[in-house]
Amino acid sequence: MDRVDVDSFSTNMNQPENPTEPVFSDQVLVNDIVTRLTLTLDGELRWTDNGQRRLSLEKQVLGFVIEGDKIRVKAMVDNGLGIFGFSHTGARVREDFIFQPLHDGYKMLWCQHLRNYLDSLGRPKRLFVLVNPYGGKKSASKIFLDVVKPLFDAAEVQITVQETKYQLHAKEVANSLDLTKYDGIVCVSGDGILVEVVNGLLGREDWSTAIKIPIGMIPGGTENGMVKSTLASVGEPCTAANAVFAIIRGHKCSLDVATIVQGETKFFSVLMLAWGLIADIDIESEKYRWMGSARIDFYALQRVINLRKYNGRISFVPAPGFESYGHPTSYSAQSDGEQGTCNPSQEHPVHIQHGYPGADVDLKNLSWRTFSGPFVSIWLHNVPWGGERTMAAPDAKFSDGCLDLIVIKQCSKLSLMSLLTKVSNGGHIKSPDVFYLKVKAFILDPGQRTNEPAKGGIIDVDGEVLARGRGTYMCDKKSLMNYSKLEITVDHGLATLFCPQA
Repeated sequence: MDRVDVDSFSTNMNQPENPTEPVFSDQVLVNDIVTRLTLTLDGELRWTDNGQRRLSLEKQVLGFVIEGDKIRVKAMVDNGLGIFGFSHTGARVREDFIFQPLHDGYKMLWCQHLRNYLDSLGRPKRLFVLVNPYGGKKSASKIFLDVVKPLFDAAEVQITVQETKYQLHAKEVANSLDLTKYDGIVCVSGDGILVEVVNGLLGREDWSTAIKIPIGMIPGGTENGMVKSTLASVGEPCTAANAVFAIIRGHKCSLDVATIVQGETKFFSVLMLAWGLIADIDIESEKYRWMGSARIDFYALQRVINLRKYNGRISFVPAPGFESYGHPTSYSAQSDGEQGTCNPSQEHPVHIQHGYPGADVDLKNLSWRTFSGPFVSIWLHNVPWGGERTMAAPDAKFSDGCLDLIVIKQCSKLSLMSLLTKVSNGGHIKSPDVFYLKVKAFILDPGQRTNEPAKGGIIDVDGEVLARGRGTYMCDKKSLMNYSKLEITVDHGLATLFCPQA
């Protein structure tokens, strides 16, 4: 056996000059074949078993366990590539590697080396898991039991589980949770629970500390836009197993947070805002939920055939390079008046004087531009994907201090149908009927339908209704804000996500 001292491992592993240098090497038994197993400085297990083989502790290993005189290394590998694939383009599946040290006492030395390396990665040890049993196809509980819990158990991650019982329950939990007990919060749900968690954290007195806790997403809802965005950023498919392993690996990225303000009420958004066609399709198609995901395509066709246009006005501060869009204008303070509002509610406001005060931006001294209606659709996005099949803003970044704005003003029905078929791959932004730009701040002043002036529209934020105009779908339901002017600012990299790494 050739080895270095166990205590020197944590020091040697940080030396990038020779990452393939052996840290520990010994004769072991694998599949009844005696072979030399080597652990390298960069955390690869290498051996020969009908060919040269390797396994990355950082990129593929969950953990390990002693089974008698053997050691079982638990791994997540690319489907179809076995424990030796490194492309990470397929759905991950569980696969284990079992070896038996041949020398007495070396089993514990192997375990010490494996443990030292895995511990050096800074992976989370304790997580608080929120499961929404009501979202999407009501499959989150099954996903948790079948996929999430077994993987966390294999990685020796301690979890505390809470099922959400009603709307805004996750917000209440995040608002009062003792965060010192956990290394992160995980949402097994669609995007709605993530949004509630962010709003709960930013509503705390200790918001500046609370919002730094990493949040992980595991797809368990209808759209799953945030987790799709994170996994797609490294070319991985949107599966629960891939999402769990990304959390276990513990890599993090910053996430911009948008603050939507109206009077004394504010709401924090991390995904998107929509008004017009996209909002109508997203919210009004709920009546066809029994159709599953097909409801979106079915109702989109209806909305295009009976196309609505909305009066109104948008103002924005363009990011560098986008100053030619729109027309110059000046900042005008938001009005508190209502414009055809339907049942605004103050049951769950987040008041300005409590928690996070919002981005410190002097809106009056910025260079504003404007578009006036009528509009077919306004879409404001923080991340590339609005859902698993909707690449709304292909140029969006998690933390660039900007929101991506997609504007459709005039568009024929035939062109609109063609445009919507390209949303799945981001091709819609190339349409001559689409304005696509990045903005640093945004004001929406929504108006009424052009052909039905007594009716307003729906403002959809992160998949939920923020405000409803009169005459809209289910306008008897309460909404957080009035159907009137909204101000939106962006705080660069305010929140933190668990995210995959290639």
